[in-house]
Formats: sequence, C-alpha cells, structure tokens
Amino acid sequence: MDLKECGYSLANRKQMRKKSIHPCQSADKDVIEETHTENLMTNLSNAYASDLLPSKEGKDLTKCFLLRVVNILLHYIEKTFDVKSKILDFHHPHQLLEGLDGFDLELSDHPESLEQLLVDCTDTLKYGVKTGHPRYFNQLSSGLDVIGLAGEWLTATANTNMFTYEIAPVFTVMEAVLLKKMCEIIGWREAEADGIFSPGGSISNLYGILVARYKQYPEIKAKGMTVLPRIVLFVSEQGHYSIKKAAATLGIGTDNVIEVKCDERGKMIPAELEKNILQAKRKGRTPFCVVATAGSTVFGAFDPLHDIADICEIHKLWMHVDAAWGGGLLLSRNHSYKLGGIERADSVTWNPHKLMGVPLQCSAILTREKGLLGACNQMQAEYLFQPDKVYNINFDTGDKTLQCGRHVDVFKLWLMWKAKGTYGFEVQIDRYMELAKYFHKVLKKKDNFKLVFDAEPEFTNVCFWYFPPRLKHIPKSFERDQELQKIAPKIKAQMIVEGTVMLSYQPCGDKVNFFRMVFSNPATRQTDVDYLIDEIQRLGKDL
Repeated sequence: MDLKECGYSLANRKQMRKKSIHPCQSADKDVIEETHTENLMTNLSNAYASDLLPSKEGKDLTKCFLLRVVNILLHYIEKTFDVKSKILDFHHPHQLLEGLDGFDLELSDHPESLEQLLVDCTDTLKYGVKTGHPRYFNQLSSGLDVIGLAGEWLTATANTNMFTYEIAPVFTVMEAVLLKKMCEIIGWREAEADGIFSPGGSISNLYGILVARYKQYPEIKAKGMTVLPRIVLFVSEQGHYSIKKAAATLGIGTDNVIEVKCDERGKMIPAELEKNILQAKRKGRTPFCVVATAGSTVFGAFDPLHDIADICEIHKLWMHVDAAWGGGLLLSRNHSYKLGGIERADSVTWNPHKLMGVPLQCSAILTREKGLLGACNQMQAEYLFQPDKVYNINFDTGDKTLQCGRHVDVFKLWLMWKAKGTYGFEVQIDRYMELAKYFHKVLKKKDNFKLVFDAEPEFTNVCFWYFPPRLKHIPKSFERDQELQKIAPKIKAQMIVEGTVMLSYQPCGDKVNFFRMVFSNPATRQTDVDYLIDEIQRLGKDL
C-alpha cells in the first residue's frame, strides 16, 4: 500500500508543495523527502511502535503509519455505506479466541511490527459490526456521522480530561455552551439550570436519582443510609432497566422501585401512579422521586408528563424524565409536543448519541436547579480544585461528577451542531419519523405481518410479528403463540449469519417475541425498508 493508494499521489503532493514553497526551500529536497516517505510506507514490517514519535527520528515514520491507518478507516467507511456489503462477517466467540486467518487475540511479551498492527486494525474492523450500515436497525444508536467521526479523532488526539478548565480550556467552555443550549430547548430559560455530560444514559439516570435523594436528604452525603426512612421511587413498567440498577447501586434497593402500570400503548397511567404513591405512604414508606419516560426503549412511548408533574407537585416529589431516547425529538417543531411538560421536570437525561446520531458515547444529565450536582458530589480535592487559580473556577466541572477522569464527549456534538445547525438535526429527525410512518403503512397492508399496535407510531419504534405461511391462518391460541415465539429468534439468527441486515426482537408482558424496528440511522432509505421486509419473508417463509 503506497501513498497513492492513500489518496496522496506523489504528483499531487509535489504540486501542493510548489504552491506553498518557501524561497529558502529546495524543490529537490522535497523530492528526496517524498521518496524517503514512500520507502518507509512499504517497509513497516521492520518498524515498531518505539520508532514512532516521540522517537527522535520518528516524524516520517509516524506520518506514514497514520496515513496507512487512515486508509484502512476510509476503506471501512466506504464499505459501511455500501448496501451491498455485509453488515457482519459473523464468527462465534470460540472462533475469534482460536484465531482467524492470522488474527490472533492473544497478547505477546515481545513487540510486534507496525505492519502487523495494521493487519490487526484491518481484521478488527473486518470481524466487527458495521453499525453505520444503512440496514443496521439493531440498536437505538446507529449510523456513522462523518463530522462526528472527525470530532472523535480530534478528541482522541487532544487526549485530555474534562475535570478542569486548566487542562481542557476549550472543551469545558464548549460543554457549558452545549448544556445551556439543551436546557433552553427543554424549556428551562432561567440562567440557573445546570448539567454535565456522563458515560451514557444509565449513568445519567443514576445522577438524576442521586440528586433527587440528596435534595430531599442532604445529610446522607456525610451520614449514609442510616439517617433515611425507607424511601421509594416510581417508574413506568416500561421504563429502562437502568432505574432499578441505579437503585441497587445507590443502596435504595430494587424492592423499593415501584413499577407503575401502563396503558395499551406503553404509557404510564397517572391514576395508577397516584394510587401507588398513596399505597406506599400507607405502608410507612417515603416516596421521594418519580421517573417518567420520554421515548421508551421497546414501544417508543411518551409518558403524560404534565399529568405526572401535577402529581409530583401535590406530593412534593422530584420528577426525573428519562429522555435518553426521545430527547432529540425536542429539536423537531412537528413532534416536540410529545414531550410537553418536560420543562416542569427537576432533571432530564438526554442522549445525543441516539436520535441525534452523535458517535458513542454522548449523554447529558440536566438539572433545573444550579448547584445541586456540585453540592451532592463535590469533595474539593486540593490537588485539582484549588480556589485561588488564575481563571474563573466555575469552569472546573470535575467536582460535579462521580468520576475523576472524564472523557471529552462534547466536541463531536459541538462540531456536528456547527455542521448541521439545529434545523439540520430537525430535518434528520423528521425524516426518521416519516420512514417509521412509511414502514408502518406498508406492514399494515401485508397479511403475513401483524403490528403490535395498529395506530400510527408515536415515535420511530415500529413493533411487529412475522407469520410464516404455516401459522398465518391459525387462530390465536397458546399453542400458536408458542410457535410464533420461535420465529423472530430464528430469522434474527439467519440475518446475523448471512450479515444482510440486523434487527432487534424481544417479548414484552403477554406478547411473545416480536421484531422492534427503530429508525435512527441517517443512511437508511425507503429502499432499505423495503429490503428488510423482503428479507424477513425470504428467511422466514419456510419456518
């Protein structure tokens, strides 16, 4: 692989050099350097990481090595967006562990050559999943945004930490700008709102519950759980499992998470919430928090936030909204009404790495009251958070977090917002909604598919069953459902083995395994939706 293959032809580079050549520079010297660089490009089998920068003579070798890496990545990106390419070259875990065509995962005591490292980079991508593929629908976060990717590369190159302005001056200010923007979009126009970027929606939800408990019982920070009554929190039965995980982590206990019944579309029923709160009080428990969901994982349901906010105000409970999935809908003027009432929440989780398509990971916990995150979490370590610094120490955000080390998750989002503008995100999100509507409409006309909900989807989630010909005309019964339960897993298994498409499935309550289609991939087109339907029928017709 030479420079020309990387898109850096010798002739082009010579021409660029001539245009910007300094009077004191020699054109002949440039030609000699180009030849030296090309020789290095083809001779990495005898070079090692110790030969790269900061090695004294490592500049040219580092340049050559990184150009080769970029070439590998560009080739992968091109294949990712090619619908004819496989999403996955599937192998079982034991096959990867045993080694595939020289791809050895075992770690050696001695260094391997840069050439081998390039082969390992290629193989790592080869056997992974192309989550940016137009026909990858498996997770709520999918797609590959090139601007976001560039932002992630820059972030990795800067390789700094988000705990102080001192070492991340641009990034900490960017975070403040983004958090202010997101709080304004939620509807918290006052200057007192706050927040922090965290390692994913589960951690953001944990922050929401942590701050809710601290607001009610600030003494817990010093004295621990012994000073508390038996506190309980409430969440929709369709809420994310991270709420129970947070309760377990925080010492509240999963038995003290009360799941509230939902209606047939997966929305929390306010009357049931009220009933559960009163029952808990009668049993001597102390309610402190309600977690509402804006965009549930499976059905894409939005809880009635205004009704829940009314109940929280009556009972003086903290209202946290898990909008990890649905938060991006706030950017759409056509659909933001579905989150009406979110401005009344005390805290909100919002994951730009889902609907907004920012590369993983990018999640924010936002709080309406400024200072709570700091009061709840700060330990004022003197070796990091000195009060007498030369700059405004309000930008030293590390003491607001549970972490010390914190990855820079903001730059890729900031850069994408610059590239698209708020209206660009809106167009992207509205198109997902139109694709969901189209998919729903097509499925409704096919007699071998049945929708979990006949009504038009509220979000980009579309849930459905596929009926093979042998099951299509059998009346609903326990025996038929037992057979139907096996269909989605079998089709999914074939999808993975063949690598043509990826789609999620799950059971839910009394509903046996069904497919869950979600639209959050900017590369997806109607033709990909049509292909998915045809592929399900091809793989499932003989089951």
